[in-house]
Amino acid sequence: MAPKVIIPSGAVDCEHADLRPRGRGLTVGVEEEFLLVDRCTGMPVARGPLVVEAAHAVLGERAQTEFFDAQVEVCTRPAVELVDVKSELALMRQVMAEAAAGEGCLLIATGTPVIPPGRPQTRTPGERYGRIAARWPSLVGSYEGMVCGCHIHVGVTGRDQALALANHMRPWLPTLQALAANSPFSLGHDTGWASRRSVEHARWPGVGPAPVLDGVGYERLAEHLVRTGALLDRRMIYWHARPSEHVPTLEIRVCDVNADLDVVMLLTALVRGLAGALLPDIAEGQPPRALSDPHLRAAHRVAARQGLAGEGLDFVRGGCVPAWTLVELLLARAAPGLAAAGDLELTEELLARVRSSGGGATRQRAAYERQGRVSDVVSDLARRTLSP
Repeated sequence: MAPKVIIPSGAVDCEHADLRPRGRGLTVGVEEEFLLVDRCTGMPVARGPLVVEAAHAVLGERAQTEFFDAQVEVCTRPAVELVDVKSELALMRQVMAEAAAGEGCLLIATGTPVIPPGRPQTRTPGERYGRIAARWPSLVGSYEGMVCGCHIHVGVTGRDQALALANHMRPWLPTLQALAANSPFSLGHDTGWASRRSVEHARWPGVGPAPVLDGVGYERLAEHLVRTGALLDRRMIYWHARPSEHVPTLEIRVCDVNADLDVVMLLTALVRGLAGALLPDIAEGQPPRALSDPHLRAAHRVAARQGLAGEGLDFVRGGCVPAWTLVELLLARAAPGLAAAGDLELTEELLARVRSSGGGATRQRAAYERQGRVSDVVSDLARRTLSP
């Protein structure tokens, strides 16, 4: 059973929360998707609805099911202070993990299941999920379709501002993706990718870099995608940066879920800092950097393949440079926004920690290399997921 922890009333998920800018900084919210695995075998287990039901007593609607029933999701309230986001995520992880333990499983934060399931995967019941499964049957029962991300919401004044930020953020999202890479293992072996989740997630309709659009263009394209059957509905617009259909937010969707909460805070700070730094350019009418779609997709693929351990595509100066050079460029670009939010010193400290550890993918591989057992990767992820 989940612990009896008192949470203030009024819990809401990020998709329906008021995330508009408040006070000295842009508000942020974080969604995290987790895998449920058997505590003995490490295989994904279909107990998501049961775990969410147990967690509802404490978390309410902030605990949710996902498409596959071996997954669960949590979502924070909107906040200005990163420490509040971290505290809430830590509590929600604890509650979900204890609810999972009551069902004989572990909660782990990784982009793809480390160990393959012992049986075909099943989807969570529901009318909308049923319609998706009927239209795209290859996703159902497919191990590769079960992926877990971390989605970061930034409050904006409206859809036009969300789209403008998405346009200007495009060159920087591959670097954020490399920082978040935390899924090298799949089907019981090292795939050679730092973020295998990025590869498998791309199989879903609607996933990819956001096109450069204004409000009129967005409405026209969204209507076309649904009308022609390319997507079931607007909620299936899974672009790397997308405006909410419900409230004024921009959602960044390129990140793997990470076991280390400090990495989640780093990613959240950088997203908000970058948004804050870009808003003056947008206000002055500066156009976004011109990038071809194939070039941008290539940058995302390189980031998924190499993460922080290799190189990436430099859109500022051209050519390939070490991934950490791109991280330094991202930090420099986001610095004005980070400073305005009071997050610059914390971000520099968290980046130094990631540089020392190598990031999520490196940590997973290190756990495996100790004794050559993928079960050790699962155990390490379960422990880190609950570390403060």
